Amino acid sequence: MAKAKTSFFCSDCGHEASGWLGKCPGCGAWNTLVEERTVTGSASTKPSRRGAWLTDDGNTSKVSGGAATRAGSAPIIRLDAVKTGQNTRLSSGLSEFDRVLGGGFVRGSLILLGGDPGIGKSTLLLQVLGLLPPNTSTLYISGEESAEQIRLRADRLGTSPDRVSLLSATDFETVAAALEKTRPQLAIVDSIQTLYVEELSAAPGSVSQVRESAAGLLRIAKGLGITIVLVGHVTKDGAIAGPRVLEHMVDTVLYFEGERHQDIRMLRAVKNRFGATDELGLFEMTDVGLVSVLNASEALLSGRPLSVPGSVITACLEGTRPLLVELQALMNASTYAAPLRMAQGIERNRLSMLLAVVEKQLGLGLGNLDAYLNVVGGLKVSETAADLAIISAVVSSVKNKPVKSQAIIIGEVGLTGEVRAISQLDRRVSEASRLGFKRFIVPASNRQSLSKVKLPDECEIYYVDRMTEAMDIIF
Repeated sequence: MAKAKTSFFCSDCGHEASGWLGKCPGCGAWNTLVEERTVTGSASTKPSRRGAWLTDDGNTSKVSGGAATRAGSAPIIRLDAVKTGQNTRLSSGLSEFDRVLGGGFVRGSLILLGGDPGIGKSTLLLQVLGLLPPNTSTLYISGEESAEQIRLRADRLGTSPDRVSLLSATDFETVAAALEKTRPQLAIVDSIQTLYVEELSAAPGSVSQVRESAAGLLRIAKGLGITIVLVGHVTKDGAIAGPRVLEHMVDTVLYFEGERHQDIRMLRAVKNRFGATDELGLFEMTDVGLVSVLNASEALLSGRPLSVPGSVITACLEGTRPLLVELQALMNASTYAAPLRMAQGIERNRLSMLLAVVEKQLGLGLGNLDAYLNVVGGLKVSETAADLAIISAVVSSVKNKPVKSQAIIIGEVGLTGEVRAISQLDRRVSEASRLGFKRFIVPASNRQSLSKVKLPDECEIYYVDRMTEAMDIIF
């Protein structure tokens, strides 16, 4: 006899509690426990999860049910007995997408793609289906849009309709049966928040439904070797909606970012078991879909002002790719008792700390000035290699004097004003030289890493140990 049971789940970590608590015992977050009603019954009403996903021959005996139901069916083997096949990756047809994935889709992987509403997630994935090789079997599972809406988008993108197999369903059992029957090479589920497991009485999109649906798709992906891409909604804070355990389950987590009024879209990998994390891919939104931006640095620097106070170019590293970005600072007389500290693209606490270093080491009075800093292009710079460039932009705005033309400023700055070494400086300098920059202000402790870099004769490299030395060279 089935019985209804009320439980409380944390929306951040998925911790289950029998009653409501203000603070989650699992992750310590406040006001994250939400009520869910579940149905408990006999063992036959819910799929068994005993055993393993895979049998010895690499197939599952009961994929839709979750796993082999016979207790003790998972053998214990030595790691040296495991055969690692040279499985080739499936190219998406978009070079920037392949870069973020680490070379393409890996067989049997589960990928989560999140992003703001209307940013272009469904457009990107539908476009990928049309760019795959003709002999690739695919399945598009839609729980949000009708078949007519998807056909209209496919016609706008130029995707051949005969290349896409479509299933409109939200019941997990129906989706699992279709995947087991067709066994496509690539399946897209749009979105994971619309799927529901019939045995659970909770509404679709709730913590328990998202967790159970994702776990079932994970077993299918590993058991049948199907690459499954899940589209995930995001909250108002930018995090993927649902339990935090969802991001731990999947193999790759991608975020699709960008401003609606701008054409540039950024695809960022925050987790990737088959490639580099923090990899970044750039796309341009056009009337016929997304187009890969091959020269990302040139696109980010297009239209930048020349010889203007407060504008500085630096080189940051996104995954394995060096990118040149423009930092702009504006220092203005404050009309408030406490001056403002506004930052877009970097942490505000980092800006406040660097302003304190400028006041202490350079003797500039910034206590009565509002500070505004912006990373042009919508990028978020988290590494400390941009410290010296941020300080240079601030000093340039205070003095109302531009930095030297065609200069790249790179380096981490400590609290005592020293310029510390950074990683992979040779790749950053090579990228800047390729785009025509001639002057490089870099940490002196990185001299050895640049010894093997071949630069044009007209290039000038300035090695600095202190922030004060850098200011003398820059201005």
